[in-house]
Amino acid sequence: MKKDIILAGVGGQGILTIATIIGTAALKRGMHLKQAEVHGMSQRGGDVQSHLRLSDEAIWSDLISFGGADMILSVEPMEALRYLPYLNAEGWIITNAVPFNNIANYPDVEDIYSEIKSIPNHVLFEADTIAKEIKASRSMNIVVLGAAIKHLGFTQAEIEDAIRAIFARKGEAIVEANIRALQAGIAIGN
Repeated sequence: MKKDIILAGVGGQGILTIATIIGTAALKRGMHLKQAEVHGMSQRGGDVQSHLRLSDEAIWSDLISFGGADMILSVEPMEALRYLPYLNAEGWIITNAVPFNNIANYPDVEDIYSEIKSIPNHVLFEADTIAKEIKASRSMNIVVLGAAIKHLGFTQAEIEDAIRAIFARKGEAIVEANIRALQAGIAIGN
């Protein structure tokens, strides 16, 4: 298996947590992993992206080339579009539809949705709303991860195990909220 994933969002939305969960599952499986991160101004509200490369074989670069990404996994719709040049022809965009409107000239959201919908393989949904409905509002990022799981090549059990390992120190209530969020996202992605 080989997966090249661009993770995109805005600071504070949990992109790096998604990368940690996927990376934990990959390492437990014995896969090779490379990751490169860019933190927009290293603060809440700045853009954040991560190149996450997973493979059964050695990986020589941590960066994904244009046209090389199998997936753009985004927690913010405009940020998903920012990385379109990286997506390969068969690639998937999985993104939260709720904008993080942090700039004065934020584009018209309907234009953003139209562009995303023009990509044949896309999942565009309101992850924030789903997270609130299941009483896990801080786990919107995990809802997005759940929606992507069938395209990632990992089982639900592998991702749940990684969530448990990462969040165990925060207590069972946090672990269970994230498991609920994952399951809610899986229901959207199927």
